[in-house]
Amino acid sequence: MQTFTGRRFYPLAPDPDEVDIVDIAHALSLICRYGGHATRFYSVAEHCVLLSHAVAPEHALWALMHDSAEAYVGDMVRPLKQQMPAYKDIEDAVLWTIAQRFDLPADPLHADLIPATVHAADNRILLDERAAVLAPTDDHWGGVEDLEPLGVRVIGWQPSAAEVLFRDRFAELTQ
Repeated sequence: MQTFTGRRFYPLAPDPDEVDIVDIAHALSLICRYGGHATRFYSVAEHCVLLSHAVAPEHALWALMHDSAEAYVGDMVRPLKQQMPAYKDIEDAVLWTIAQRFDLPADPLHADLIPATVHAADNRILLDERAAVLAPTDDHWGGVEDLEPLGVRVIGWQPSAAEVLFRDRFAELTQ
């Protein structure tokens, strides 16, 4: 595939040298969460920035980058992704490549690269997002209703703002 910066990227054979934070920030700023079924535009980039501010500092970079593979393989709604093991394997390989590129602490022998605290916060933010950008419903979301919301304020940044704020947060966390 061709990326925003004009690079070639092979999702089935990812190379850390082809990973670029500019490509990631740009792509995630244009991907709408919830398969676009939100009441207003809410990007994956905004989601990641909010999550990065809500976790402990030692996990903030992982929180920012936890969905970064979606910049290269697209986003898929969670219930469908759980039924697509081949997609998940490809996404995990791309995430491992991103972790290598940006020196994120990760163990390639561990099935899940992302710290458990980031996963827990990612589940809790669903409740904040649900209240802010999804139509009201009584449907259950597989037990997340039993969690406390993370307490973040979802705005619905314009893609250009989300891109800049993602890159700024990355720079802040990697300096």
